[in-house]
Amino acid sequence: MSNFEKAIDRVLAHEGGYVNDPRDNGGETNWGVTRNTATAAGYKGSMRDMTRDQAKAIYKRLYWDTIKADQMPFAVAYQVFDAAVNHGVSAASKMIQRAVGVADDGVIGANTLRAINSRSVQNLVFEFNGARISFYTAIAKPQFDRFGKGWMNRVAQNLRYAAND
Repeated sequence: MSNFEKAIDRVLAHEGGYVNDPRDNGGETNWGVTRNTATAAGYKGSMRDMTRDQAKAIYKRLYWDTIKADQMPFAVAYQVFDAAVNHGVSAASKMIQRAVGVADDGVIGANTLRAINSRSVQNLVFEFNGARISFYTAIAKPQFDRFGKGWMNRVAQNLRYAAND
């Protein structure tokens, strides 16, 4: 199983299937892919009809490849990928850049990758997930009140994954 396949199985377990919660700023989603992201990726069908394989293709191209996950240790790549899915690629990229002490321009390039690959994987995963928790808890009411428990459970599960990665 490729690193992407392992990571996407985890992400899709977090994201689930079709949702159209009017309280969610992401709007209509399927497999965690928002309508806006699906449209930007060229998807033209009903969000209810998006298949798992179509969602995986979107995640691979717009998230996994964009963050250059194949150039990071898997334990770090998975965490950044999951954050990119949940917070957006730019926000996740800035989080990892701040964690490794490089300019946080939101684009993972050679300097960021060099810094990631020179750090202790274990320490970096802890620092990164600490940054995610801080990000979540800074979100104002009513969003945190509505979704905060799920977000915290997501990070808790990711820390369990990290223990085995």
